[in-house]
Amino acid sequence: MVDHSGEILILTGTPGAGKTTTAAALAALGGSAKVHLHSDDFWHFIRHGMIQPYLAEAERQNRVVLDVLANAAAGYARGGYFVILDGIIGPWFLDAFRTAGLPTHYVVLRPPLETAIARCRERGGNTLSDPEPITALHRQFSTLDSLEKHVLDTRDLDREALLRSVTVALQSGAYRLS
Repeated sequence: MVDHSGEILILTGTPGAGKTTTAAALAALGGSAKVHLHSDDFWHFIRHGMIQPYLAEAERQNRVVLDVLANAAAGYARGGYFVILDGIIGPWFLDAFRTAGLPTHYVVLRPPLETAIARCRERGGNTLSDPEPITALHRQFSTLDSLEKHVLDTRDLDREALLRSVTVALQSGAYRLS
């Protein structure tokens, strides 16, 4: 049971880390009413002129999208929902969430690079599978300085164990942003 109404969980990490799978499973658990926001959807709302978010020239676009996403998450949280947000949300985007003034948990899933690339390739479809941007994003999450304490090493975790680890991390309060 997960009861964190009025709070936000940012479940992040590299592509292939298990964010969406874990977020969906967490949202299905009992407890408070929950909203699962998949950040990729917010980029896909841009119908013309969307720049791949991992490219340097997408910085302005990414800030706009993250501001909209943070406002949506805050709106649901203020309405009494526990908001589970999954996506590639690095520390450089956290100010958009901090200004909301709501309890926000930040959990970074960190699989080995080889695992992340393999998972992305297995997905197929229109998802990111090119090892170059996956490697670059993995590198960005490999050293988080003061936020390193928000990392969960997912190296040996299957789906159930990962869900348990995220739930324990959430319940501990140790992953809340200050």
